[in-house]
Amino acid sequence: MNTPAPTNDDTDQTLIVVSGMSGAGKSVALKTFEDLGFYCVDNLPAELLPDFVRGVARDDGMPEKLAVGIDIRSRSDLANLPQWLSAVGALGLDPRLVFFDTHDEVLLKRYADTRRRHPLSHLGLSLADAISLERQVLKPLRTLADVVIDTSTLNVHQLRRQVITEFGLNSDAKLSLLFESFAYRRGVPADADFVFDARGLANPHWNAELRPLSGRDAAVREFLEAQSEAGEYVAQVASFLDTWLPRMQSDTRSYVTVAFGCTGGRHRSVYLAERLAAHARERGWAEVAVHHRELD
Repeated sequence: MNTPAPTNDDTDQTLIVVSGMSGAGKSVALKTFEDLGFYCVDNLPAELLPDFVRGVARDDGMPEKLAVGIDIRSRSDLANLPQWLSAVGALGLDPRLVFFDTHDEVLLKRYADTRRRHPLSHLGLSLADAISLERQVLKPLRTLADVVIDTSTLNVHQLRRQVITEFGLNSDAKLSLLFESFAYRRGVPADADFVFDARGLANPHWNAELRPLSGRDAAVREFLEAQSEAGEYVAQVASFLDTWLPRMQSDTRSYVTVAFGCTGGRHRSVYLAERLAAHARERGWAEVAVHHRELD
């Protein structure tokens, strides 16, 4: 039995296709959409886009907002993306393609800073050549895009704010929060409004089983939560934020960055950023995002 396709007559569904250059901020954008209530899927093979929408439509209570990441990692022929977008349109959605771009010299610096591999590095290309080839392959998508966002001069939080502003999302929110983790050895984030030092807490790095993990992992959380000092730290920072964030909102601030630092930026700071972000959501803050500088 075929499932009826959703139509614009009875839904207000949104589909945003996130594409662009590797290192230009697509992951941050998708995370932002997720924080704003979108059902998000990253690295979807492009030819599966119509099937994905049909599959979600078969679920009870299809999400009203969808965001899908499609980029150079896709094994599909991206030149066929227009026909797949048309197929989605026939299902009743009006897809929007958003392309994130960045100057080549900025991409080179970002890869040098993060030491991450370019998706095309398996071809044996230099980083500069991989970026050049990616730009060539994605040129038709950039031309097709409904919106092109240049992130060359944007930090993480500025990019997040631009995504929110560009799409008119959650416009009633007066204050958005970013909880960020970092390593002190690479410097304090320049845009941080509050900085909390976690180096006084027990360091999971010295536990051989925990060393390869991060503060996102249950074993690291359990290790830290077994320390009374960690509980006191979380309670005191939560109390501080509960007192001062509402006052900053009333002062017409649009966003606040709360940063947690430790030696390597993998365990204690990551745990605290995640834990305090969860606390903020529990307190009713609508726009809460998390960024781990040394992991993301």
